[in-house]
Amino acid sequence: MEILWFLLAVGLIAAVVAPWLLRRRSGGIRLTEPGAPDAADPLAYGFVRQELLDVRMPGPDQDLVDVLDVVQRTQDWRAASQLLAGTPKEGEVRWQRVQAFAGAASLELAQRPGEGGAWLRAWRAEAPKDAGGAAVHAEFLVQQAWRTAAVGTDEFRIILEEARTVCGEAALLAPGDPVPYIVELTVARGLGYTHEQFDQVWAKVIDRSPQHMGAHIAALHYWCEKWHGSRADADRFAQSAAARAPQGSLLAALPLFAVWEHVDDLTMVRDFYGTQVVSRAMEGALYAVHSARPDDPMLAHVRHLLIHFLVGAQRWSEAMHQIVHVDGHVGALPWTVSEDPAAQYALYRALAVAGYEANGGSPATLPH
Repeated sequence: MEILWFLLAVGLIAAVVAPWLLRRRSGGIRLTEPGAPDAADPLAYGFVRQELLDVRMPGPDQDLVDVLDVVQRTQDWRAASQLLAGTPKEGEVRWQRVQAFAGAASLELAQRPGEGGAWLRAWRAEAPKDAGGAAVHAEFLVQQAWRTAAVGTDEFRIILEEARTVCGEAALLAPGDPVPYIVELTVARGLGYTHEQFDQVWAKVIDRSPQHMGAHIAALHYWCEKWHGSRADADRFAQSAAARAPQGSLLAALPLFAVWEHVDDLTMVRDFYGTQVVSRAMEGALYAVHSARPDDPMLAHVRHLLIHFLVGAQRWSEAMHQIVHVDGHVGALPWTVSEDPAAQYALYRALAVAGYEANGGSPATLPH
């Protein structure tokens, strides 16, 4: 009988203490059953349903969406060629569109082996001197290497060797275009270029577009510890780029990408989000976002990464202000490293909403 009373007492204590601990550990957030009257609902803020999130791009590009729809519906490459021909070589948009076309072809091929992406094969066969087609083909091969082969295997290297050859062809077809060399930065990472070889490619990139944020992110991957550098190398590269960044440049946010590249190591530190390295990188990224042009095509990339860190730091209101600007598109780090980018983003969005409401926020208090 004494044991029965003891167990009953333990159960009562657990019933009282467990909810308090859950709220304490999660910064005031507690989980509720779906449909509960006090459940935080992202849809109440006008956010897009998880199943409708666009995983292809980090932010809106209606011209690209329209052309992708035409190309995939008709399997005719000409609309893609026309769009890239009309996209300026300078800036970030051309690089993003090349990635999107290559990704669409790669995904088609994965879904329909032997058939998918036929429009890209036709593009290269029918217009071998088309610079846009060559750039998309090179990026397609890079994505195929990572999608279909294990890093370091003969198959992986063979695909990347072919990608390097196509990068050279694309560069000859468009001498002032940095995109073929940006693609080669990823080839360099996969094939293990020496630092001197990598620097030669990097010099060609910055000669053509010294402030290219997408190129800097690609180069940062090479310099991180899991590839061909170290945490110190990556931090040095990111800090140097941020220091040289002119007013309004998103390169001030590059140190946050360096933190992300080494997050598995850094999270072993107590109070990860309160450390000087992380908090300073977050503030730099917030400064970059606030000072950048509203139409900067890389702005969405920085906002997405900020959401991850701001939610982790329980800075709910600031996270919500970033979500407002990017919701609907999830084709960016950190979500794209997940097998289900939309689900990963939706999880962080739900946490942000719950934290925002736990601290007095509501749809009426969030400016759009």
